[in-house]
Amino acid sequence: MPVKSMIPCKHPGCPELVPAGEKYCAVHKVMHPEESRSAARRGYGRQWQKASKAFLEANPLCVECLKEGRYVRATVVDHIVPHRGDPKLFWDRSNWRPLCKRHHDVKTGREDSRPTYHY
Repeated sequence: MPVKSMIPCKHPGCPELVPAGEKYCAVHKVMHPEESRSAARRGYGRQWQKASKAFLEANPLCVECLKEGRYVRATVVDHIVPHRGDPKLFWDRSNWRPLCKRHHDVKTGREDSRPTYHY
């Protein structure tokens, strides 16, 4: 039976190989706790669901679509500045904006492909 190849660690500049299905080597796994914690453990539990629902009811249109002259319903509350686990930044409503799924996926993909690390 064939064995899956090892793949490079996803941490920028790390040459270590990890088993297929894993993203980070043992050294860098601790730097990426978001990969192993549930959404609720990352702060997106019941309290967030209620707050984000109320925010979207008050702000129903995607701000990026509005800039393009389109009226599209917002379905995601986006953190303008990624909170990276900082509860103060996570709950700061001035750091929230309504986005449609398409715009949120584009923004998040761009940020997650080139994350900022603080050592």
